[in-house]
Amino acid sequence: MRLVLASSSPRRKELLTKIGYTYIVDAANIDESINMELDPLENVKQLGLKKALAVASSYQDDVVLGCDTIVVLDNEIYGKPKDGEDAFKMLKKLNNKTHLVISGVGIITKNKKYNFAVTSKVTFKDLTEKEIREYIATGECFGKAGSYAIQGLGKALIASYEGELDNIIGLPTKEVKEILDGIL
Repeated sequence: MRLVLASSSPRRKELLTKIGYTYIVDAANIDESINMELDPLENVKQLGLKKALAVASSYQDDVVLGCDTIVVLDNEIYGKPKDGEDAFKMLKKLNNKTHLVISGVGIITKNKKYNFAVTSKVTFKDLTEKEIREYIATGECFGKAGSYAIQGLGKALIASYEGELDNIIGLPTKEVKEILDGIL
């Protein structure tokens, strides 16, 4: 039985390797649109499961792991920025506030489906517009939910966080490892 990661995220690959798993990658190509009728937690749970389901039929005897991570402030979901101006607007809204980072996970085996979400909190420092623009100029904000990477240069934007750092980076390794250890 193999572990299949239904994501091309370099961070998820690093985190899975860090907790001791070998795996193959078959990135799910799904519509990641947000369903406005669902709350953010249900949305991200669905996205994680949807990613796993998208490739599971090709790996019926294996374990498929899908995950999606979102940033939420005042019940509004912040995904990946479209461009620099979009990143600036997001970071300006997150500035000097505490927001949620929620990862939704779907794990599929031949006989069972696991679907859950893990929430962490991140508080931004009180940043100047110049500091925000300098961070955006590094390019690190692109391809990241909420327009920042806590594990990179983005840590300079953060005053504090509560919860699992790996979850904020993009994979709740503690919870994933508990389930995978029981399967693999």
